[in-house]
Amino acid sequence: MSTTVLFEYPLNEKMRTWLRIEFLLKQLSASQNIVDHLGALTFFRNAAELLDVFERGELRTEILKELERQQQKLRSWAELPGVDITLVNALSSDLRKRNDALMAAPRMGQALREDRMIGLVRQRLSIPGGCCSFDLPTLHIWLHVEQSVRDRQVSKWLGSLEPIRAALTTILDLIRQAGIFRNHTSLNGFFQDNAESSDLLRLQLKLEDSLYPQVSGHKSRYAIRFLPLDSENGEVPARLDFELACC
Repeated sequence: MSTTVLFEYPLNEKMRTWLRIEFLLKQLSASQNIVDHLGALTFFRNAAELLDVFERGELRTEILKELERQQQKLRSWAELPGVDITLVNALSSDLRKRNDALMAAPRMGQALREDRMIGLVRQRLSIPGGCCSFDLPTLHIWLHVEQSVRDRQVSKWLGSLEPIRAALTTILDLIRQAGIFRNHTSLNGFFQDNAESSDLLRLQLKLEDSLYPQVSGHKSRYAIRFLPLDSENGEVPARLDFELACC
C-alpha cells in the first residue's frame, strides 16, 4: 500500500509566519502534560519561540484582515447557483465569532510574556545547560508540585492563546480547502508553473520515492526541484508523478 507525504510551502511572508505559529501551537498542545525536565523544556522552548514570532509585524491586524477577506469570499459564493447556503452561513458565523474573540483579546501572548516562570526559563534557554536545577531552582521546585497544579497553570497559558489559535485554524482550513489537488509530472526532477496569486503550495509525494521538494517562489510563480533523501545513492526519475494544490 502506497503512503503519501504532504509538504506545504508558503508563497508569501504572511503565510510563512502563520504556518510557523500553527506549528508552535501544535507543539505546545502536544507537550502540555509536563511531568519532568524534558517535557518542561520542550514546552517552554516552544512558548519562547512563539513569543519571538509574535514580536514580528502586525499579526493581529493581518489576521483580522484575512478573516474579513474570507467573509467577502463567502458572500460571493452565496450568490452562486447550487451553493449550500446553510454551510456558507455556518462558516460566516464562525468567522464572525473568531473576529470578535480576537478583537476582544489582549495583546497576543501577553499572558505568557508577563508570566514569571516563562520569563525565567526564556532567559536561560540560549545558555547550554542553562536550565539545570542549580541555574533555575524555581523550575526545579515547580516540577515537584502536584501535577494538578501544573496542569491548571499550563491550561491557563494555553487558554490565553485560544483566540489566535481558533482564528488561525479557521483561516488555514479555508485556505487549504480552496486548493484542489491535481496530478502533475516533473521532468528530470524539475517543475515550474504560475502561482496565480496563491498563498500556499501543497504537494503530495509517494513515500517509496524517497524524494523531497525544494521550492522557490512567490505569489505569481514558483519552481520545484525534487531531490533524493539519500544524497549519495538516491536517484531522481526522469519523469515523476506527484499531486499539487495551489491554495
